[in-house]
Amino acid sequence: MDLLSDVLSLLKPRILVSGGVGMSRDMAIQWPQHDGIKCYAVVSGQCWLSVEGIADPVLLTAGDCYLLPPGPPFCLAVDLSIKPVDFRPLRIAGGLGTDLAGSEDGGCYLVGGHFLLTGGHADMLLGALPPIVHIRKESDKAAMRWSLERMTVEVRNPQPGGSLITQQLAYMLLVQALRLHLADAASASVGWLFALADKQLSAALTCMHDDPGHAWTLQKLAVRIGMSRSTFALRFKQTVGTTPMEYLTRWRMLLACDRLKNSGDTIPGIATSLGYESESAFSKAFKRVIGCSPRQHSRQATPAASLPAVKAGSEASEARVPVLVTLEGSIR
Repeated sequence: MDLLSDVLSLLKPRILVSGGVGMSRDMAIQWPQHDGIKCYAVVSGQCWLSVEGIADPVLLTAGDCYLLPPGPPFCLAVDLSIKPVDFRPLRIAGGLGTDLAGSEDGGCYLVGGHFLLTGGHADMLLGALPPIVHIRKESDKAAMRWSLERMTVEVRNPQPGGSLITQQLAYMLLVQALRLHLADAASASVGWLFALADKQLSAALTCMHDDPGHAWTLQKLAVRIGMSRSTFALRFKQTVGTTPMEYLTRWRMLLACDRLKNSGDTIPGIATSLGYESESAFSKAFKRVIGCSPRQHSRQATPAASLPAVKAGSEASEARVPVLVTLEGSIR
């Protein structure tokens, strides 16, 4: 499994809602502060994205995709002079339509999804993202065109199994947006995500992910990827924001968290598989990184249990699918 897939699988994105929204030319909608990641793309028309705390609104045109990490309130407006309306009563009243007609009359139509990361330490991904990820290069838009067109068809022409397909297409949009963002040199920042665009650093991360229980040292990793020890250490710290050994320890602990929750493996067995010679050494490292002992963590409620419940017959209904536990519904 490649590194981005590896991390996303561990962080377990859960899609709360997926679908489309049509806005007429005299419409502006205000969303409140949100958790998780919102990822939407413009199918037709254009609109402005304004995020509280960001000075200038962002113009979104057909084919553009935007990704918002957890953060402050934001607004989508076809016309910036229009006073925004709260999306919550609008949604309840059925005003978040999925009809494309609005975009044909100067409005805008979008599709996408809202995701929560239910695995441990979601900041591993979110901390590497800016307040707004805006995918707008023509080559990037071309790469996402098939997903947008397919999702639009599924939303506008419901067929058996269409909800499940829509959810997976929304997830595809998220992964594509992350992949295009990390490949954009102009957006480079500090975080493991951007190390994936560096062949040598990506190779080092792959070593740690493929064999986390190996007795890796700074020297072993440097030799494996063909760099000097000092150059590797410096570049890794500058790009990822932490040392290689700190990254390895954290990755081991994230794997341990997942296995403590989702497998029947014993603590000594997990410790040995992750390269620790004793349970006490593993427990000490686990408490330092996670903040509690392995036994305390295994007794805690699973992250998914803390997600808001959705009543049957309301805005969404639950469906379980491979990799993703999904909740289908209207855009939010």
